[in-house]
Amino acid sequence: MHAVAQRIVEELPTAEPEMTDGFHLVIDALKLNGIETIYGVPGIPITDLGRLAQAAGMRVISFRHEQHAGNAAAIAGFLTQKPGICLTVSAPGFLNGLTALANATTNCFPMILISGSSEREIVDLQQGDYEEMDQLAIAKPLCKAAFRVLHAADIGIAVARAIRAAVSGRPGGVYLDLPAKLFSQVMEAEAGAKSLVKVIDAAPAQLPAPDAIKRALDVLKSAKRPLIVLGKGAAYAQADDAIRELVERSGIPYVPMSMAKGLLPDTHPQSAGAARSLVLKDADVVLLVGARLNWLLSHGKGKTWGAPGSKKFIQIDIEPREMDSNVEIVAPVVGDIASCVGALLEGMGKDWAAPPAAWTDAIQAKRDENLAKMANKLRKNAAPMDFHGALGALKTIMAERPDAILVNEGANTLDLARGIIDMHKPRKRLDVGTWGIMGIGMGYAIAAAVETGHPVLAVEGDSAFGFSGMEVETICRYDLPICIVVFNNNGIYRGTDTDPTGRDPATTVFVRDARYDRMMEAFGGVGVNVTTPDELSQAVNAAMDSGRPTLINAVIDPQAGTESGNIGSLNPQSTVRKKPA
Repeated sequence: MHAVAQRIVEELPTAEPEMTDGFHLVIDALKLNGIETIYGVPGIPITDLGRLAQAAGMRVISFRHEQHAGNAAAIAGFLTQKPGICLTVSAPGFLNGLTALANATTNCFPMILISGSSEREIVDLQQGDYEEMDQLAIAKPLCKAAFRVLHAADIGIAVARAIRAAVSGRPGGVYLDLPAKLFSQVMEAEAGAKSLVKVIDAAPAQLPAPDAIKRALDVLKSAKRPLIVLGKGAAYAQADDAIRELVERSGIPYVPMSMAKGLLPDTHPQSAGAARSLVLKDADVVLLVGARLNWLLSHGKGKTWGAPGSKKFIQIDIEPREMDSNVEIVAPVVGDIASCVGALLEGMGKDWAAPPAAWTDAIQAKRDENLAKMANKLRKNAAPMDFHGALGALKTIMAERPDAILVNEGANTLDLARGIIDMHKPRKRLDVGTWGIMGIGMGYAIAAAVETGHPVLAVEGDSAFGFSGMEVETICRYDLPICIVVFNNNGIYRGTDTDPTGRDPATTVFVRDARYDRMMEAFGGVGVNVTTPDELSQAVNAAMDSGRPTLINAVIDPQAGTESGNIGSLNPQSTVRKKPA
């Protein structure tokens, strides 16, 4: 009986082990690490990855163009401190996403670009595969790290490495190359689960050296005209309370860079934003918190900064190589911003001496003078509108809705809005960043709405809107609470240029009196055409109250605007005039 029973048991069919594949392992690896949203464009070979991710409970936001999906992923990283995920097809789709990845790296936003790719054995022999391209080699110079995965068992470790690279130290973009064959590789589910890695302490604190803190405080104590400059790195750090305490306990005036606006309200009594030219020129000690001395701050030298050698710079940055990049940093403080600011506060004690009244009074006088000059321009209620009258209306709306997120891009639309519209809470202003590029508008707006659930006001120049305008369909498809205002002055900078030959439209003009609002209506959203600041206020308030996708075509005087906005000096013009041919 024993032998018979054993034979019967041996002949019984054994249960097949549960299996998994590359598709599911990518999804499982992301979810294990708290990533729940993917921005992308479906297509070969990643179509099923998007479907399966959605079925697994992830939110998958499909765009009309990969660059805008990438921009969405990048700003999601800035807002959440987790890497935003962009998913693209191979070759051209990868290249579209790569623009956003490079921009994310430049701006220090954590992002992972995941792209499908062609088969390695064909690509490496250059035998002409479908969308053949060595994507890994192309990506490497433009991002913080790049990895290729050839085996399903390595997906977990690759995702973990990508996450850690994106958020640790100075954040940035990471590329993950997934060849098409990887997705269909099958392995036992139990082994697949064991291959996954949950990243522990992905962005560990980096404590500043005590000597560096003492040196910085000694320099700060010696100042007669101190200034704090807050950069978007300070906003990313989410050390909001500590930064506010540093500013208020020290009594030092501060200037926020554009995406740092709102760390303290722009109406704060120590805000020197309205006296920026004065304080940059006359300050004797400048504390940089998450701000870099790049072109946006005139590299820390030149007439913007007054007499050569008149400044001492203290810089807080997590990247040691940032120090002395343009001018001498007499007190470098290397570490993460939260740790560095906390150490400064501990070293300051409770009885830190306020800056001399002569300095703060001079700033207050210049600030009041400049705000008074601006006030009359902002009250202008004329048709057609100029930039100041239209932005004055939006300034009031944002003051009344401090939780709303402002996305802003353009030339004059960007430059003037940066100074006119006050921000009242951190990470509520998202704009073109370090490169000063156009095309981020709709991607940023979509991610801001998805990640925060807050209403979004996107203020766009008509030229800037053209880069990503088709994503209004995406906004309508996902029914997002986004109100877009297009400042329409019929062209780039202004709508009055002409072709000297009379043959074609000028290179900088668009279709006269275009109705951008009708684009939104075509996809089921709300479109409104306005010609006065009062009409603009009514339309924006109605949109923000309703939460419906809305596009407002704001008619601006075609003669309003200046060449290249506030950076015309970067746009060379010929001084040679030749006779017409």
